[in-house]
Amino acid sequence: MKISDDDYTLFGLAPTQALVREDLDARRRDLQSRVHPDRFAAEGDAAQRLAMQWAVRVNQAYQRLKDPLARAAYLCELRGVPVDAERNTAMPTEFLMQQMQWREALDEAGDDLVAVERLDAAVAADERAMFDRLTELLDRRGDTVAAAAQVRALMFLARFRHDIERRLDALDAQR
Repeated sequence: MKISDDDYTLFGLAPTQALVREDLDARRRDLQSRVHPDRFAAEGDAAQRLAMQWAVRVNQAYQRLKDPLARAAYLCELRGVPVDAERNTAMPTEFLMQQMQWREALDEAGDDLVAVERLDAAVAADERAMFDRLTELLDRRGDTVAAAAQVRALMFLARFRHDIERRLDALDAQR
């Protein structure tokens, strides 16, 4: 094990989008127990600092791998196709049209809790389908270029879902 290993190698996992969360959690617990700084208390400051670096590294890898969107972006990068969402904002026209329809639906829903909840459910269903497609692109087709575009679309969708959550929170606070 090297601190410079990629997250998948560090966790002893195949570099795929589909992961079993329980396996990931078990591997994290195992790694954390092996590198926890308290285990090295008797070995001096240098050993504890190194253990702390390892603990941070394991935590960083775990956070990235447990989040399906962050995992997909990382996997694209590992395969040589960075998502580059800050500079590459190109989206298929049909996805942009769908986004506009959702935004209009959120505006039209106003303070109607049921309408906002209905929109949230519809968007969540589309999001699940997009993640399924992303897994297919990465794990079965090996189409990392298309997967990177799908990650960018899902990032856009995540921001919209956040807007819906804020609206729902505001409506709950009004009750």
